Amino acid sequence: MAIYLGFRDSLASLTLFRSPLVLPTMKEDGVVKEIPHKSENFSEWYTAVVLKAELADYAPVRGCMVIRPYGYALWENMQARLDRRIKETGHVNAYFPTLIPESFLTKEAEHVKGFSPQVAWVTHGGDEKLTERLALRPTSEAIINTMYAKWVKSYRDLPVLINQWCNIFRWEKATRLFLRTLEFLWQEGHTLHRTRDEAQVETLKILDLYVDFVENDLAVPVLAGAKPESEKFPGAVDTYSIEALMPDGQALQAGTSHLLGQHFSEAFDIKYLDEDNTEKHPWGTSWGVSTRLIGGLIMTHGDDKGLFMPPRVAPHQAVIVPILFGKNDDAVLARCRETKAQLADYRVQLDDRTTQTAGWKYNEHEMRGVPVRIEIGPKDVAKEQCVLVPRDGSGKRFVPLAGLPETLGKLLDEIQAGMLKRAREFAASRTSDAATTDEFKAALEAKPGYVRVHWCKSQECEDSLIDATKTTPRNMPKSDQGKPGKCIVCGMDTNTVIYYARTY
Repeated sequence: MAIYLGFRDSLASLTLFRSPLVLPTMKEDGVVKEIPHKSENFSEWYTAVVLKAELADYAPVRGCMVIRPYGYALWENMQARLDRRIKETGHVNAYFPTLIPESFLTKEAEHVKGFSPQVAWVTHGGDEKLTERLALRPTSEAIINTMYAKWVKSYRDLPVLINQWCNIFRWEKATRLFLRTLEFLWQEGHTLHRTRDEAQVETLKILDLYVDFVENDLAVPVLAGAKPESEKFPGAVDTYSIEALMPDGQALQAGTSHLLGQHFSEAFDIKYLDEDNTEKHPWGTSWGVSTRLIGGLIMTHGDDKGLFMPPRVAPHQAVIVPILFGKNDDAVLARCRETKAQLADYRVQLDDRTTQTAGWKYNEHEMRGVPVRIEIGPKDVAKEQCVLVPRDGSGKRFVPLAGLPETLGKLLDEIQAGMLKRAREFAASRTSDAATTDEFKAALEAKPGYVRVHWCKSQECEDSLIDATKTTPRNMPKSDQGKPGKCIVCGMDTNTVIYYARTY
């Protein structure tokens, strides 16, 4: 099977097969020697943490990554918690093909135009050239709506509420582990409704669902709001996003929800017979988040020691480390095993390796971001206690082994809440207001982050501000709208407020 990878409508240059990333300091065997200071070299710090914590590694294919077991366990926990929310709102999961015929992809002109530079094409099957190219899905509107045209015939078939978990291919020029790769994992919902109002309710319901998940499970605060016209998803009537501010002051688009209108149902000839006995086109939505959320989690919570995992999605919520001295070791290990069984409702690892010292294990589990370390030594066994060491640096706690499940649960909740609180405080401290372009530049220089401005909604003013500040518009949160002011560029009276930032 031969694959043509379209980038700017031409064959990719062979130079693209060299990774554009600068790697952190490594040994000759490719292992990270040390993690740089986060404040001194944020980019190298990020890559070093991903590699050293064994979340992912570079694949032999340029721009692709291998998600290692620890990273995939994190993704599985995230997936399970988000999937539960999606199903609770009445959606069901399905699966659609990776390969999309070119004729399907081109049915909606605006959509295919937006994705054309990023599409990877299969051109051969074995030794034979295909009569029609097949796209590796950059998104699934085309193939899914083709099937909906077969399934939807009556108003009784609506709404259609389907989600799928799958991989996506986009031919990116510059790549970065988790944040932007040629292949990545995501979920994508695709729904159909009788009316625009029903589709709009769906679009905003999912936006709120994403906010709840990302803030409460990942402890990453987000801005949620409508995108400007220039930032809309190709083929959408309206696009809404959640944006997260990273420690380097750049924004990360963490998820999107789109009101597709009737564009796709018209393009793919999806019709239903309504109660009034007339044929109509349904209204569509699509929405998704991806493994780039892992990148956002890493950057938001990690420090110079490495990762810091939010307890609700951490692969291991706690690790038990036996303190062994060569005497009474059997009793200590037995009590550690009993404690692990006692904590069966939590994701707990018992690190009973005898090849490493307790101190070495402390450093490793801190680097891997385990929220709580549980230390048990001979004196602790005698006193029927253990030592809890939170990853947040709030200090050791000597607690009875009796009632430990409840104690640990409360501590994990405290850690989760504290992580979100700190991240919110950071985002607030890096949000500035500006009334002029000069104020905008000064604010961005003083504290890189969000700059909140009034805007007249003209493309000319948007382009001018982008050119002058080298930032992009993120979104327009509903809570900020309606406040009177003057457009930052032209001075026109307006009540539209929009956030700008440099972005990933």
